[in-house]
Amino acid sequence: MNFCSQCGKTVSLVIPEGDNLPRHVCQCCGAIHYQNPKLVVGCIAEWQDQILLCRRSIAPRYGLWTLPAGFMENGETTRQAATRETLEEACARVELGGLFSLVNIPHINQVHLFYRARLLDTGFAAGLETLDTALFAEHTVPWQELAFQSVTLCLRAYFADRKAGRFVLHDDDLRPAARQAPDPEQTKA
Repeated sequence: MNFCSQCGKTVSLVIPEGDNLPRHVCQCCGAIHYQNPKLVVGCIAEWQDQILLCRRSIAPRYGLWTLPAGFMENGETTRQAATRETLEEACARVELGGLFSLVNIPHINQVHLFYRARLLDTGFAAGLETLDTALFAEHTVPWQELAFQSVTLCLRAYFADRKAGRFVLHDDDLRPAARQAPDPEQTKA
């Protein structure tokens, strides 16, 4: 952040009095600009033991599959966000169940929430941010083509809980993958 959204003057990254973290503070009007994690909310929409997935038509991860989900908007609940995102991305109407998965992703300042849901009909279709939609049984899920690690984690837990005959709330943390040194054999000219 370079400029104050209140007065347009330059901001500085400083620890404000009474705080313990650096914040963007306007040196002119004194406004403190807090930046907080974003919520990504969606659902695991099920129809006769199959899960609805969407193939992304936008970056990041263009062309890969994901659960219908997206950023929560101001003024809505997480349940409203999950329902809206499912309708926007998959043109699908759902009845939400309970919260199933909470995934903290601190290195990108996001929290992903996924609700269990039941598709109300099979009238789903690709929305504005989607190339295609389809139902997948567990053995047909395109595991290697899933867009996000949080979705993979959520789906694996979902299928395990379904087999166990009970669903519990899953609370997980994702960390960035450790960077590996390049293989010297692959870097030779």
